[in-house]
Amino acid sequence: MQYSNIKFDRSGNADFYKTLQKRVRKYFKDNNTTRYGNGAMIFKSIFMIALYFVPFILLLTVVESVWLSLIMWLLMALGMSGIGLSIMHDANHGAYSKSKFVNSFMGGLLSVAGGSDAMWRIQHNVLHHTYTNVTGMDEDIDPGSVLRFSPHEERKPFHKYQHFYAWFLYGMMTLLWITVKDFKQAIRYKKLGLTKTESASFSRMLTVIIISKILYYGVFLVLPLIFSPIAWYFTILGFLMMHFITGVILGLIFQSAHVVPSSNYPMPDETGNIKADWAVSQLINTCNFAPDSKFLSWYVGGLNFQVEHHLFPNICHVHYKKISKIVRETAEEFNLPYNSEKTFGSAIKSHAMMLKKLGRQDQV
Repeated sequence: MQYSNIKFDRSGNADFYKTLQKRVRKYFKDNNTTRYGNGAMIFKSIFMIALYFVPFILLLTVVESVWLSLIMWLLMALGMSGIGLSIMHDANHGAYSKSKFVNSFMGGLLSVAGGSDAMWRIQHNVLHHTYTNVTGMDEDIDPGSVLRFSPHEERKPFHKYQHFYAWFLYGMMTLLWITVKDFKQAIRYKKLGLTKTESASFSRMLTVIIISKILYYGVFLVLPLIFSPIAWYFTILGFLMMHFITGVILGLIFQSAHVVPSSNYPMPDETGNIKADWAVSQLINTCNFAPDSKFLSWYVGGLNFQVEHHLFPNICHVHYKKISKIVRETAEEFNLPYNSEKTFGSAIKSHAMMLKKLGRQDQV
């Protein structure tokens, strides 16, 4: 079924989102602020970029110890994750700044992690945010046959062990990005007509992907191999370790918000109609975690407030904590769920329980 044929039923609970939007707009008006980033966002951006690039420069110049070099790669992993979660993410949603140039520049920082911002916008903005947890539409729950993230997918015998091995595969996430994933997505999205959502032509997008990959490998792998006094195999180990850690972090943050027991995985009928209001479906298929953890919220770009992010992706994450009270109270007023885990640990536990359930439950 074509993506353009999928429609959400607006006949039920439509007043919830209208009321919520009105209240959130009032919040910004009453507080005389905008939905974009602020000084705290600028400081965080500088910090995360420095956390990625300073250890890299040290690797090329002064670090001579193997163990110290691995610590530098570890810090780079934290910086890479921070750039993706706290900067690039908001920018590619147009929420970082009023300036399209600033959003484009900050969103393009994905290239320093080896990924394509154009492919990310299609997968994340167009597919994941529109069709959250819709099997066959949301690619975030389609990691391939090795994992089963949806009850509507075929269950294979080895899936009953996925709650053990999934964590290792999360570590492969960014390694796939820097190698084959962007190219596969570009070809698939072109066939589906999804590349039209980007302003650039397909040939230009493909050219940018190729050039950015060459530059990425040239800078972040070849230069350390040439200039670092560390043995080449430790340099490659550090590079792989950086991506593995980043993949695990990203996997835990995003999958713990959607592949959880409270999700209902809506499916369209034969006419392409999903019997749920879009905003209500976001509430059901999204879960917050650790709302009281200031450090976690700061580091992961407010993505522990996934409910608020999915309902208002064009609002910068620095505002999520404040508007979460409005979202929760409005959901309760309309007798709608507002899913939230008290801690990050409990969110991961719920995700593990869902992996186990999906590994043993027959296809719906």
